[in-house]
Amino acid sequence: MNEIAPIHDANEPPPRPRRKGIYILPNLFTLGALFGGFYAVVMAMNGRFENASIGIFVAAVLDSLDGRVARMTNTQSAFGEQMDSLSDMVSFGAAPALIMYEWALKGLGKAGWIAAFVYCACAALRLARFNTNIGIVDKRFFQGLPSPAAAALVIGFVWVMDDAGYEGVFSLPALAWAALAFTLYAGLTMVTNVPFYSFKDVSLKRSVPFIVIVAIALAIAVINIHPPIVLFAVFCIYGLSGYVVYGWRRAKGLRTSVIATSKDEPEEEGLHR
Repeated sequence: MNEIAPIHDANEPPPRPRRKGIYILPNLFTLGALFGGFYAVVMAMNGRFENASIGIFVAAVLDSLDGRVARMTNTQSAFGEQMDSLSDMVSFGAAPALIMYEWALKGLGKAGWIAAFVYCACAALRLARFNTNIGIVDKRFFQGLPSPAAAALVIGFVWVMDDAGYEGVFSLPALAWAALAFTLYAGLTMVTNVPFYSFKDVSLKRSVPFIVIVAIALAIAVINIHPPIVLFAVFCIYGLSGYVVYGWRRAKGLRTSVIATSKDEPEEEGLHR
């Protein structure tokens, strides 16, 4: 016997479409990163540069977690991607530029605020390029220095010098010009095509040898010896690593671009022109 479909009254309003919600867990991490950047700016305005530096580094940690949490819990969304980009622009674009300007660059006059703007503009360009090139870039590498690492490079310099007791840096021309050089280097490196390892092929779901856990524990212990110097050194090494890889591959006649030929898997030979 055939079932008879229910008849809807023509006078009844059509059923309301189901409203789309927002995944709260990954966006909490993103909001935490945004708060870290905002907190850093407020601290810098009050001359508390150590707290400002800690705020940026905490934001970088939270930013590295939100995407992984979204993928692990299958809660990715277009809203989350846009929210992450806006948070990155504040925490790793505007905030480091303003903090560096407040700490050292404002004593250099026009050159100082231009350098801060160049960094901020490069961060915006880097994020825009990243969003438009997601489907065509080899996921194992970033195209240019990622904005959290650039922010860590700039703010790490501030943190180390502030920890060493350098106050009123805008009255010390040599240190102020060194700060300007760090700012320009970090900003311009973000918009290069130099490949920086992304660590995205490191899976948290796979089992690892026991020695890996021991190494992580040792790394945490080393960082705690003196966080400003250790973290700044780590990001200086990372900030140079892309140029080393690029130069080595060029010298060997190997392919150097991170633009992938396949959207499914990176080419077996690695990077390509």
